Amino acid sequence: MEELKTISDLAQLGGGVAIGFGAIGAGLGIGFATKGLMDAISRQPEVSGKAFGFFLLGAALSEACALYAFVIAAKLVGLM
Repeated sequence: MEELKTISDLAQLGGGVAIGFGAIGAGLGIGFATKGLMDAISRQPEVSGKAFGFFLLGAALSEACALYAFVIAAKLVGLM
């Protein structure tokens, strides 16, 4: 019985690590995408519309990784 409690505790720890790394990765991804957008607009202001579309695509893909980490964490903790 004690072994099952330990596995549950380790699953919760794994869930916390998964969501932590997912949040860090998404934050870095959106930060790099924003930096790239600002560099592109400052060099060529006329491409701001097209560059913003690519920024939204990059930000959405980065945020999707955070959502995957959340789903994994929720499954480990037992919410799903």
